[in-house]
Amino acid sequence: MEIYNFGKELIVEAGKFIETRMTQEFKVDRKSNPNDLVTDVDKETEQFLYTKILERFPEHRIIGEEGHGENINDTKGVIWIVDPIDGTLNFVHQGENFAISIGVFIDGEPHCGLVYDCMKRDLYHAKYGNGAFLNDQALKPAENVPLNQSLIAINPKRILAEETRSSFFEIMAKSRSVRSYGSAALEFAMLARGQISALLFFKLYPWDYTGGAIITDELGYKTTDIFGEQLPLLGSTSVISGNPKIHSEILEHFTDDKMLHDFHDKFHDL
Repeated sequence: MEIYNFGKELIVEAGKFIETRMTQEFKVDRKSNPNDLVTDVDKETEQFLYTKILERFPEHRIIGEEGHGENINDTKGVIWIVDPIDGTLNFVHQGENFAISIGVFIDGEPHCGLVYDCMKRDLYHAKYGNGAFLNDQALKPAENVPLNQSLIAINPKRILAEETRSSFFEIMAKSRSVRSYGSAALEFAMLARGQISALLFFKLYPWDYTGGAIITDELGYKTTDIFGEQLPLLGSTSVISGNPKIHSEILEHFTDDKMLHDFHDKFHDL
């Protein structure tokens, strides 16, 4: 329990660091494109987490969105996968609706997942095999709500290409409605609370999904790529997470979509 309890304390401490840092000036830079932003606060928060983890566990390794662990190419030992601010666009434009996400793995197996909604000060957390919680309250197991009665979360900008739109649009049309919240970590949190029944992304990285997936898996939700394969701990992939019924329904839309399958594997360098 030492790693888990330390992680819970650390992520809340990092959230307080962000709250304080937000009251000061910070610089906003572009990464891969004009809509892919990073701020001084992202970088400083990742460094804060990195330093604290290695002070306590010097033998552990860390993969972070903002550059730590770029040379890690295996899953041996204890690995922390960290997103210091998931939802940077929301952080910059709204000052809310962003989260810190941490997934911890031991020899490639999940150990614990943590998602902290900084501005609401809500901590979602789970230790593998011990259930999932919102702060001190146990979260309810997944309910098998079908697609046609469900709100689902999708990032619409990722599915507008010719190769992706067909199956994704069919799923959107069959759902009750679609939402886009701008933070995969918070969408996993909404899934854990039953506020949505599924989330569906064409591209996420491990720091986007590992913390949330450990939490939702504890509640009986199923998380795979869009072809039903296990998610990697290294590299990008597509992600479906939902209750078992809706997960199965969504997978059916992708099974025979050869154009999407070929594009998916090429896009993610699989």
